[in-house]
Amino acid sequence: MPSKDEVDGKVTLAVVAKEAGVSPSTVSKVLNGHSDISDATRARIEQLLALHGYRRRSKGAPHAPLVELVFHELESVWAMELIRGVENVAKEHKVTVALTECGTRHAPGPDWIEGVLRRRPMGVVLVFSTLPEKVKRHLRLRAIPFVIVDPAGDPDPDVSSVGSANWSGGLAATRHLTGLRHERIAIITGPPDMMCSLARLDGYRSALAMAGLEADPGLVRFGDFHVQGGFEHAMDLLRRPDRPTAVFAGSDLQALGVLEAARLCGLSVPEDLSVVGYDDVPLAQWSSPALTTVHQPLRRMAEEATRMLLGPGRPGTGALRMELATHLVVRHSTAPPAGV
Repeated sequence: MPSKDEVDGKVTLAVVAKEAGVSPSTVSKVLNGHSDISDATRARIEQLLALHGYRRRSKGAPHAPLVELVFHELESVWAMELIRGVENVAKEHKVTVALTECGTRHAPGPDWIEGVLRRRPMGVVLVFSTLPEKVKRHLRLRAIPFVIVDPAGDPDPDVSSVGSANWSGGLAATRHLTGLRHERIAIITGPPDMMCSLARLDGYRSALAMAGLEADPGLVRFGDFHVQGGFEHAMDLLRRPDRPTAVFAGSDLQALGVLEAARLCGLSVPEDLSVVGYDDVPLAQWSSPALTTVHQPLRRMAEEATRMLLGPGRPGTGALRMELATHLVVRHSTAPPAGV
């Protein structure tokens, strides 16, 4: 027979407090994200809350009418596309969008969770590859749904996420170049600790194999998705005596760096060097020449993530994984190699 602190299998804070050897107010502080609790006490209380399957009881309208969008870097060409996607769906639901910048490309900063628990949004869209277990526990205990928009990594299987087909994108970019009869094709992908970088690299290698070409390790570079990194790697590649005739850059920004390196080396694009980017951000069509690139549907990725949060099937009972297609956009930065 359940105790007075347990009704219909639902545990109260008093039960958790008693088992943890603390006061109910301490348990309440943990639930509300207060920082004046020791890590050991917090971990013990969270473990007991999870063990008992505790979920905060709804009191009227506990969530603020807003969706929080969290980046590690707001000053990027990707950010505006993602913001527009979240706003498109938020407007339909008459919900405000709050923007937060914190953390690294892998996870939000440690101070963010306390703030979001105070704000209590209807949901959180996170532009990160992964989430620490502690962050996931906090959000789930407070019944705050969250979705990762994942243009960069491979989220944990217990996290709802929206991503894109990075391997297919790498394959399409490289097959376009082999179809133009390029044989020495370099790649400047992203950081080696990001799954999207490795997936695009695998697509590149697969396309070379399909064309009967052997991948040259000397033509593979790991960049940082930014212009400067693309420029520096391209300068190194283009100064080789056996330089590539084409470069597949893992982002449009890196591709812009490649275009500048080609200019400084006295090479014409696409006559002397073909260049393919990735993402198809708006500035890609305004480069000189206009950039052939892989379209990654960033805006739609953000829209689908926000629909997951605000729609009838809100995350909570199971993780959803959506992968959107990529496709090649051919412009003027690619052509057959000279003399072919």
